[in-house]
Amino acid sequence: MARVAVVTGGTRGIGSAIARALKAAGHTVAANYAGNDEAAARFKSETGIAVYKWDVGDAGACADGLARVAADLGPVDVLVNNAGITRDGMFHRMNLEQWQAVIRTNLDSMFTMTRPVIEGMRERGFGRIINISSINGQKGQMGQSNYSAAKAGVIGFTKALAQENAAKGVTVNCICPGYIDTDMVAAVPEDVLKKIIAGIPVGRLGRAEEIAAAVVYLASDAAAFATGSVLTINGGQYIANG
Repeated sequence: MARVAVVTGGTRGIGSAIARALKAAGHTVAANYAGNDEAAARFKSETGIAVYKWDVGDAGACADGLARVAADLGPVDVLVNNAGITRDGMFHRMNLEQWQAVIRTNLDSMFTMTRPVIEGMRERGFGRIINISSINGQKGQMGQSNYSAAKAGVIGFTKALAQENAAKGVTVNCICPGYIDTDMVAAVPEDVLKKIIAGIPVGRLGRAEEIAAAVVYLASDAAAFATGSVLTINGGQYIANG
């Protein structure tokens, strides 16, 4: 059944693949983005998907943006919390701005994006919330104490929210991608990239479309019995217990 879906960070990288896949599955999609107007315009032209600009770490902007989506497209049934940033650095050299920027965008956004839509989902008896965490939220990563903390928090948020809303027909699940072949990963120095790939048992980077396919399933009516789950998609690089 077609639903209205919002994808944060939805005009580039993994988010773009998710938005495209949800549209192909028949959903009406709104792609949120924060700052790259050129990429957003190109994405809209290529896909016909509506784009909306706001900062997912800003509670007021999220409430206003989601209200605009609802007015334009209808109530939000599917929310994909995908937006994220990095401000890497060893912790003993990290400053407060680096810490707070990542926590704000990657973890605070779980509240600022989900809170405005959760009551409507509960009232309608249907909702799909899919949070994108990371392999580094599961195992940690040197130089990413801020990012790892935020992404680990996303997992805890998912499990708690799933329990609160299961009886209301609202499922909450989490996907932890490994290293995916996006522009961000492609910018890594070649020697570093080779070492990363050498540590992935399947011998390659993941594809954004592989993450998107999992999102499409979790957003579907067929996934009604899946909630509170943490789906690890990393080519065997890290075998998680859940």
